Amino acid sequence: MELLEDFGALREELRAFAEREIAPHAQRIDREERIPAEVVAALRGAGVFASGFPEAYGGSIGGDPVAGVVRHGLMHEALGSASASVQGLVNVHHMGGSPIARWGTREQKERWLPRLTSGELMAAIAITEPNVGSQAGAVEARAVRDGADHVIDGTKCWITCGQSADLFVLIAGSDEGPTAFILPRDTAGLTIEPIHGLLGCRGYMLAKLHLEGCRLPGGHLLGKPGFGVSHVAAAGLDAGRHNLAWGCVGLAQACLDASIAYARKRRQFDAPISDFQLVQRMITGMATEIHATRLMCWHAGTMRARHDPTATKEGAMAKYYASRMVSRVASDALQIHGANGCGPDFPLERHYRDARIMEIIEGTSQILEGVIARYVYQEAAR
Repeated sequence: MELLEDFGALREELRAFAEREIAPHAQRIDREERIPAEVVAALRGAGVFASGFPEAYGGSIGGDPVAGVVRHGLMHEALGSASASVQGLVNVHHMGGSPIARWGTREQKERWLPRLTSGELMAAIAITEPNVGSQAGAVEARAVRDGADHVIDGTKCWITCGQSADLFVLIAGSDEGPTAFILPRDTAGLTIEPIHGLLGCRGYMLAKLHLEGCRLPGGHLLGKPGFGVSHVAAAGLDAGRHNLAWGCVGLAQACLDASIAYARKRRQFDAPISDFQLVQRMITGMATEIHATRLMCWHAGTMRARHDPTATKEGAMAKYYASRMVSRVASDALQIHGANGCGPDFPLERHYRDARIMEIIEGTSQILEGVIARYVYQEAAR
């Protein structure tokens, strides 16, 4: 707990920013299914898009790497507490930029990263397809060599921020195996089809990407051919799972805060319902699970900062537990609010819908159970 106390002031600063600049727009984001320009401008002005990237390219990673990862995680917690959709925007930006920072050539890093860290350009990652979800290595989009270029055809779907991103890290099959590319939005042959009506996280600005003869010069190949999933996409997914776990903590905290305020105000049988033991039991369970998950995220981030061999497993476990935790917390919070929580006058119905999405994105709970189990078996066999 000593480290948590050391970062207490930063947590309050980040939360104050989120409550001031993001929370007032949360209902509008959910209703209009888009993140307004003024919110993006506020994020850009606060340096949010630089978080998690190397200082050499305008990022904010510097000094103690563990402290840097903790700051990054606490930022995602604050964003998640204000709007799961906004946290998703920042998360997918980092998911798209992280593979470039990790596997890009010097020229690619110099060309793209300063514009990503400044927020001039927004990034996303394009893996999922209509017939391919969790089995990323089976993507049907196809990249064919044509001299030094690649020509790509195929369709990607459920692409978070596909409506707004300027740059996509895209995985396509090739004769050499799954391969990653940097796909600018203005590439000829790329058309973007918005997806509306999502259950939750409606501000994700989802889209389908239709690629018809998209020609990419050799400088847009990211990493080695055949390493698109095992190395390039993995860098984005590892980052995304870590960020999302922290975002789930923030969303759960918002549910708890709303429940405490409501329970103190709502009276039944001549007493505030906060005095009722069954309500206290739910509050206790919510607070304890949030606290435990925050510590799990902290530990996973520490392993990540230290490049520990267990970091990928720890990140997967944090995302798995956090996404299931926030669903439980949101359910109890809705129960405390009763019928009022189901209507538009309280944020609980939005929190409840947003929470349900968390067990599906960045690896479903069932996929992560298989991933985590393999790591556990490997450790047991040593």
